[in-house]
Amino acid sequence: MPSLSGPAGPGAATATSRAMRTVSFDEAVALASVRNVSAEVAREEIYRVEGLLDQARSYSLPTLVAGGAVTRLDSDRRSPTGQLFQARDQQEVNVTLTLPLIAPSRWYQWSHASDQLGVARASQADVRRQVTLLAGRAYLSVVAQKRIIDVDARSVAAARAHFDYSRARRQGGVGNALDEARADQQLGTAEAQLENAFTALARAQEALGQAAGLDEPLDARAEPELRVPSRERALRDAEELRQDVRASRERTRAADRVARDSWADWLPTLVGTAQPFWQHPPNLITPETGWQAQLVLTFPIFEGFLRHGQLHERDALAAEAASQLDGLLRQARSDVRLSFEALGHAEQAFVSSRRAAEQANLALQLAATAYRAGASTNIDVIDAEQRARDADTAAVQAEDAVRQSRLDLLAATGHFP
Repeated sequence: MPSLSGPAGPGAATATSRAMRTVSFDEAVALASVRNVSAEVAREEIYRVEGLLDQARSYSLPTLVAGGAVTRLDSDRRSPTGQLFQARDQQEVNVTLTLPLIAPSRWYQWSHASDQLGVARASQADVRRQVTLLAGRAYLSVVAQKRIIDVDARSVAAARAHFDYSRARRQGGVGNALDEARADQQLGTAEAQLENAFTALARAQEALGQAAGLDEPLDARAEPELRVPSRERALRDAEELRQDVRASRERTRAADRVARDSWADWLPTLVGTAQPFWQHPPNLITPETGWQAQLVLTFPIFEGFLRHGQLHERDALAAEAASQLDGLLRQARSDVRLSFEALGHAEQAFVSSRRAAEQANLALQLAATAYRAGASTNIDVIDAEQRARDADTAAVQAEDAVRQSRLDLLAATGHFP
């Protein structure tokens, strides 16, 4: 019987002739962190928060406003003695400078807006973690699907060799049409599975392109090297390096500061204003040019319990953020423990699956040899082909499970991306 290695069939030529951009694992992750829609939205969110920071800061900075007016009355305003009080046509120009001198609540609003910018940046890093993890999984799916195509291609080659041998036996007068029909049926089944594998590969490549933020499919260049940290440092790294934990810490710190600084709402506000002006024509009470200055002190006394309600809301938000952080830390430690457990079982399953595949391929060779020697029927060969294909596919899936488990462990410990 011919060797199991051979041409992959018509589908292989169709798939390999397609021009497609090939990327490495690191390139796919880098593209996703920049081009993915969620990553772009997270970047725009930072710009939005920077705009909110500018708005909050503006209340603590001086403002300068220029104004002017032209007034026309129905007639001049004069006293009974004929003295002009107000001219019929008047022009006025003024410039008003407002400077907050003592404004603790505004200053804290500025500080809290700066905290929100830190939260937005931490959230962007968490979004980057999520989109790159999606791209990494899509990349590994492409790698695994290409391995399955190799398995199906070998299965087609083996089925074709068996069919050719069965036809040659029948034509030589030592075989029968039933054996040939069975071998042809097995060949058709193997070719259909190969075509389905190419379809699955196309889907995986499109998914990788979408995860990378491109309007085209992407092909995986090579299997990535995923080195996992030791168990001793994994739990500590999960609490220190994971971007979702960092983002939660930033949100907790910001909410706690807002609640802690609420006392500033009870403090007075002192604002200074200065206004030079020009008016034409002057009148009895307003000269043609001049200026005025004011110091305005505002001391809130009672506002219908508004500040008490705000304080209760802020305390609740701070407590919620602290609870969410505590739950996320527990979840992070659980993710690390589960990832190590899953990785250990996946590696053991891969070893067993690879051994099963080796034995299934050995059984296929023995069945083919026995069939050629007349010691068995082609049903034994067909059964051995099916078992060998299933065992090889299971080994590929087990290998992919190991890679996916390592990626999950890196993500759980904060070492990816």
